Amino acid sequence: MFPGSASSRRHPLALALLALSLTCAGANAQAQAAKLPISDAQRATAERVAQSGVPLSELTPDAPDTYTVKTGDTLWGISQLFLKSPWRWPELWGMNREQINNPHLIYPGQTLMLVKQDGMARLQMAQERGGYGSGVAGDTVKFSPRIRSAANDGSDIAAIPLNLLEPFLNDAVVFDTDALAAAPRIVAAPEGHVNLAKGHTAYARGDLSKANDYRVFRNTRPLKDPVTGEILGYEARYLGTADLIREGSEQTNSDGKTEIVPSTLLIKTARLEIGVGDRLAPVLQRNFQRYVPHAPTQEMHGRIVSIYGDGVNAGQNQIVALNRGSQDGMERGHVLALWQKGRAAVDTTQERRQDIQLPDERHGVLFVFQVYSRVSYALIISVKEPVKPGDRFSQP
Repeated sequence: MFPGSASSRRHPLALALLALSLTCAGANAQAQAAKLPISDAQRATAERVAQSGVPLSELTPDAPDTYTVKTGDTLWGISQLFLKSPWRWPELWGMNREQINNPHLIYPGQTLMLVKQDGMARLQMAQERGGYGSGVAGDTVKFSPRIRSAANDGSDIAAIPLNLLEPFLNDAVVFDTDALAAAPRIVAAPEGHVNLAKGHTAYARGDLSKANDYRVFRNTRPLKDPVTGEILGYEARYLGTADLIREGSEQTNSDGKTEIVPSTLLIKTARLEIGVGDRLAPVLQRNFQRYVPHAPTQEMHGRIVSIYGDGVNAGQNQIVALNRGSQDGMERGHVLALWQKGRAAVDTTQERRQDIQLPDERHGVLFVFQVYSRVSYALIISVKEPVKPGDRFSQP
């Protein structure tokens, strides 16, 4: 379970539940949040629910009357405190639609107050005398527009624990075609070195004119659909990074022969040992778009393609590849249900024994954080049994 989850009995489906801030958080922060995905359907749901609130039956049995946001909280964790189905975040946003201009920014120190009336519930920002915060349940509060000035310094809390994903944002890479096979490659190491580590010099051939900073990958492996066997993309194992020190050249010596001088690189980081034959690709600009967990708006079914790394099975907080991508409607932030195939059994209750197939059982939750054309990567948020290639997933 993630920090902030209320109970191991709840599904930890994160949702930018409470992206509930009274504030317009400075021009830069507003501009960033404005890019976050809010579909027309989600807006429509929020507007509709804003008129009446959410039925009390949708609240968790122990939903708190007030909650003060703390440093280290995530929207993912907080969302579980209030709703049984926390992926219904547009409705929670709608609960406080009049107050919230920006549904993706919420800050430590703000107090959220659950107001229940006539069988419905609304979530409001509590207000103390002269400012934010006391959050005493039952207080009558009159809301008015407020401005909170904040630099774009990450002080607003994240939707999910990004520390669980950051190591994979460079690691997990899929190429739509096997383009890496033609990428620049390391051809030699300094004398006496077989494997390269941080601080070592490497020599490479190929076109290195496109960048100064490069990621180093092992040769790709195909990702095949577990149902059709079709190749969906090519996964490359991330090894580290290297800086270009000097571009290579070709020069003619005194005998008229062409001498090939490879490019010189310095290994900057090494997650795994790097060697001759490993491939180079430019370092991409990191995508710091905030993740906004949400359920797919259309039916979504598919299979686990592989476990990232060398594992046969996977558990909580591990990465899996899915056989659905952007062309199938998959989006970053999608929350998916993970299913375990029902086991074969025998009905012995009658004179004649009969083979039966037990139904599939839902046993985990996936969070999609990286999407390619035909493949996606997802984090296993929670799971009861080991996950293996071929396991099924669906919308929650």
